[in-house]
Amino acid sequence: MGADHTTSSVFDESVARDYEAWYEQGFGRRAVRQEEALLHQQLQRFPGASSLLEVGCGTGHFTRWFAKQGLHVTGLDASPAMLEQAHLRNGTNYLPGDALALPFENQRFDLVALITTLEFVPDPVQALREALRVARQGLLLGVLNRHSLLESVRLLRRQRPEGIVAQAHRFSVTDLTQRVRQAAGTRSVIITWRTTVFPGRFPPGTTRLPWGEYLGMSVELEPMERSKS
Repeated sequence: MGADHTTSSVFDESVARDYEAWYEQGFGRRAVRQEEALLHQQLQRFPGASSLLEVGCGTGHFTRWFAKQGLHVTGLDASPAMLEQAHLRNGTNYLPGDALALPFENQRFDLVALITTLEFVPDPVQALREALRVARQGLLLGVLNRHSLLESVRLLRRQRPEGIVAQAHRFSVTDLTQRVRQAAGTRSVIITWRTTVFPGRFPPGTTRLPWGEYLGMSVELEPMERSKS
């Protein structure tokens, strides 16, 4: 999870220091197992991919996971505090950078991943446009689902989100699809989505139901040459 330069202050030292612990205990550990199962499914749509950029890599949890899948990975984040934690855990190449103006040439990577990143950027369409620019094969997106049943229950109980989640903008399937197509412009894309089942209630897996807790979307691209023809 990360941000562009306008929101990097959200992910300061107080957040970065304890952020990785969310993946290692309780609800977070159960949730991340579901998210990794979904990411594994998404990767199957890109069997020829060898390089990946994770935009908004945060402490590098998923960047390291992608590396374990055999990909040559680069993590990018705007928060110095989050990158410091990522470097402490090592495992890959990390760079500072802005999601809205990626410091790479066109089609630099086979895949670009934004995992719980779009929720915190002020202009998600621009972030998607930049990701599409530097990707050859496609995007892997993971966002908090606006139509999650668990989120609906929390709202009914008037349970307010805490911490950085309180500042997150959630996306529905329709909303995220529209933003991807807006960012792609005339470029042809194939969009596939799944959601995770409820953490802790079922074994790791995904569903086509639009009210899972976490929404994953793969965006397959036609080559630039074909898209322009």
